[in-house]
Amino acid sequence: MWGAPFSDHARTMLLLGSGELGKEVIIEAQRLGVRTVAVDRYEHAPAMQVAHESHVIDMLDAEALKNLIRQVKPDIIVPEIEAIATSALLELEEEGYHVVPTARAARLTMDREGIRRLAAEELGIPTAAYRFADSLDSLIEAVKEIGTPCVVKPLMSSSGKGQTVCRTPEDAEASWNAALEGARAKGAAVIVEAFVKFDSEITLLTVRSASGTTFCPPIGHIQQDGDYIESWQPHYISSQALQEAQDIARSITDSLGGYGLFGVELFITEQGVLFSEVSPRPHDTGMVTMVTQDLSEFALHVRAILGFPIPSVHVLTPGASATLKADREGLSFKISGVHEALEIPRTQIRLFGKPLSKPGRRMAVALSAHEDVETARIHAKKAASLLKVEWAE
Repeated sequence: MWGAPFSDHARTMLLLGSGELGKEVIIEAQRLGVRTVAVDRYEHAPAMQVAHESHVIDMLDAEALKNLIRQVKPDIIVPEIEAIATSALLELEEEGYHVVPTARAARLTMDREGIRRLAAEELGIPTAAYRFADSLDSLIEAVKEIGTPCVVKPLMSSSGKGQTVCRTPEDAEASWNAALEGARAKGAAVIVEAFVKFDSEITLLTVRSASGTTFCPPIGHIQQDGDYIESWQPHYISSQALQEAQDIARSITDSLGGYGLFGVELFITEQGVLFSEVSPRPHDTGMVTMVTQDLSEFALHVRAILGFPIPSVHVLTPGASATLKADREGLSFKISGVHEALEIPRTQIRLFGKPLSKPGRRMAVALSAHEDVETARIHAKKAASLLKVEWAE
């Protein structure tokens, strides 16, 4: 038990990263009476707009991060982005602070090398062939070994930033430069992955809680330039593939440990299921759960990290999501088309409230429910197409 958010007995959650996913986490935490503190590298981030308290710091600055956390003294530290000084989280956990799900999990999943080596080399989970490179010369060599086409990603990035398909050996330099530009941390290093021919790509939301491990029904999604533009739930796969997917998700999340929701990304291929990535927090493709499930991925995450039971998860209706993205950078903009989009039956809109637009930045999402997935997808895409980011002349 704990007191009201501003009382001496308040339970405090500090969120590191305050985008649109963090905003929903804050809202769910407040529904359970938690005092919330949002942190990000810029002012007026979406989660800051609904939190009880907010701070702006460089989260890659270990000393600044430690100083802030020691000042706030939160009961729970919730990392929500990759660009965090994980060394500071390890030190703070040693001091007795509770990092979600664990500081080790945050460190391993904040860079693609750590999680890929854990999955493929320690746990023996099937993945695409891969190599790591820390210079242009080593990237060129890795591309030769893997073969083309292949996928090149920064070791630390999000929303597909810096990810490219290297189609010929001559494209290696362009891929290297794109990775450096899109990386979310200091240092130059990439992962090179063999191009996977898959039947579908899914997110398997996996919840570790006081009730054990629970799986949400698979979420299908489509990516463009490494970033999701559309998702739907449920995505139907064979019972054998589902069992393989759940086995992989259980193996990787058991190894990471702790309580919370994990977004496990997987490829469904003719040869079997391949592990791609995992994030120890709500996943962007999982925004669809705000219209499909009895408990959204955000509600599940908060329940789990607070130690509450989650006996089951139910899909109440099929549904889909589709995103609105900006095509330029600017401060003076507005989003139109909300009225028209909401005329579509069983449709909701989430405007994220980001203060700055950038090319490719997600600014809103349309969520539609229907008795069948395909109609929900049509409605969500139509609603998203009616939304527009407009700039003042």
